[in-house]
Amino acid sequence: MDMASYRLESTWQPDGGPNGRFTFSLFNLSDVALSGFKLVYTSLTRVIDAKACDNATFLRRNANFHEFAPPAGLSLDPGKSWSFTVSGLHRPARHCTDGAKSAYITLSDGKHVAVAVSDLLLEGRVNEPPPVLLPEGKLTLPFSLQPWPAAIDATPGDGFPVVLYPADGSSQDDLRAVSTVLQLSRRLYESAHAPFSLAASPQGRELRFALDTAIAGEGYKLDFSSSQITLSFSDAAGRQYGLTSLAQLLHGARSQPQTFRFPISGTISDRPRYGWRGCHLDVSRQFYPVADVKRLIDILAWLKLNIFHWHLTDDEAWRLEIKAYPELTTTGVLRGPDEPLLPQLGNGAEPVGGFYSQVDVRDIVAHAMALNVEIIPEIDIPGHSTATLTALPDLTDGQEAPESYHSVQGYPNNALNPGVPLTYEFLENVLDEMVELFPSRYLHIGGDEVANGSWLASPLAKKLMEQEGISGTFALQSYFLKRVKAMLTARGRKLAGWNEVAHGGGVAAQDTLLMAWENPEVGIDLAKEGYEVVMTPGQAYYLDMVQAEAFQEPGASWAGTVPPAHTYAYEAEGDFPEDLKDKLKGVQACIWSEHFLSRGYFNRLVFPRLPAIAEAAWTPRTMKDWHRFAAIVPLNPEL
Repeated sequence: MDMASYRLESTWQPDGGPNGRFTFSLFNLSDVALSGFKLVYTSLTRVIDAKACDNATFLRRNANFHEFAPPAGLSLDPGKSWSFTVSGLHRPARHCTDGAKSAYITLSDGKHVAVAVSDLLLEGRVNEPPPVLLPEGKLTLPFSLQPWPAAIDATPGDGFPVVLYPADGSSQDDLRAVSTVLQLSRRLYESAHAPFSLAASPQGRELRFALDTAIAGEGYKLDFSSSQITLSFSDAAGRQYGLTSLAQLLHGARSQPQTFRFPISGTISDRPRYGWRGCHLDVSRQFYPVADVKRLIDILAWLKLNIFHWHLTDDEAWRLEIKAYPELTTTGVLRGPDEPLLPQLGNGAEPVGGFYSQVDVRDIVAHAMALNVEIIPEIDIPGHSTATLTALPDLTDGQEAPESYHSVQGYPNNALNPGVPLTYEFLENVLDEMVELFPSRYLHIGGDEVANGSWLASPLAKKLMEQEGISGTFALQSYFLKRVKAMLTARGRKLAGWNEVAHGGGVAAQDTLLMAWENPEVGIDLAKEGYEVVMTPGQAYYLDMVQAEAFQEPGASWAGTVPPAHTYAYEAEGDFPEDLKDKLKGVQACIWSEHFLSRGYFNRLVFPRLPAIAEAAWTPRTMKDWHRFAAIVPLNPEL
């Protein structure tokens, strides 16, 4: 293990500026004096007043990238530190992850050296530890099922079968389904006993399969007796979910027999509450290897979630191989001190990259399809396109003034320009390759967070607006998205997007599904306009949000504090009028990766809230029980 030669400590206090101030201290742990250097750190709490710092000179910022110089002539001897303060912040720090996420120094010879960073401390007050987020839990029925079924009338037995096995005469499709769920459970619980065997066992219990067209799609019924179990279903998804429930029941009874039991008699009748039960993953801010993506899909299947929304592009990187534009996954993914994309959100001295080849994508899509999970790919356009425009500068209007607008994240001129004709050729080629890779009915095009004022300094955009008789950023965005929707329609795909797709006149509501993320009320407004809606409000379903008020709790806070109890209790239907409820297609968790610098942070923020959303997506409102959920959720797998 390499020992850090330098470390950056930081504190925040509420006075000293409109949004408080940072105090940074760089410690020289090396054996030689340090001079003639520059310091870089990345932080979501951005500097907006270059002059509001003391004992340092602010050199430049690009979104979350910040560069400073020490006072002229400073020489930092071994064991000594240099401190400086920054008070020109765009918002106050509220949690320990609001400080520096990574750092490095650039030496006088141009070499970049990593600097270790510590979590942000709150100056002048005890940093309280985060609270316990789950109650002890309480069961009325000793069964380990999550999400909880729609109806259960089963009697617990005193023991459990060693294994479940298909009855003689089971079809090849039934055997394959058993094998699929058997492999799923073994991947998620590698050292646990297998729940199924394809061969009969005298210590096991026979499992019979029955096709029943009266059962709703994705639904199933389990009938238990001391000698056999009958699984009834009408489609492949329902059969899989029934098998998954059996695997969960056995896992709980075997791993915690003092708490959980296996049914000896009775029935479970089950069906999902919503057709769209989704989970989104942002792989642009942080890259997740193929194995991690497949494991997350495994967890979704275990929780009976059926949509994986794959956020493949953003300002920070373009992660999908497009053979027509190899620059997207060379130039458009590399972040580093000397790369076209500067370090962001945890990147330091070493360049980082990562993308999914088309071979990777086909592998992941096939993995998901085998588990009845549909992958909805997203390329985020027209905003959030810094990586795209860096890789393909011909997509810019060369006459547009640099930094004529900034996104909410601080990126300059980051939106694909509707006035550049090459933009549409680019998108046609990208979509041609995407529809070959993804069989999904929807293709998500983003449409979010285009800064008001975008393109207004572009002569090409101005010319287009004059030709079309439109004015303003959002009317131009609407024009652009209508053209994109036509491209999708021509390819047999429906448009999905974030709620801002409706801005400026939006696109036609038919065959358009929008995700309400800014607040719950937006979903009702979209439904009134005729759009199909998926509810994913940041105030309940964004899994990067902090879970408690404590300063030591990690995560984002723009949508408030989102403890698991709130996520579980939130009702997506909310105040939806009865005549609009048919527009509500379902719910979705969103995993944004700005704060997920480690697997530990990922698991801490995503769980138990992802299972909570899975239960809200599946279980009827009248059957939800927070204390029962808390008793069962520790059994669930993590990434």
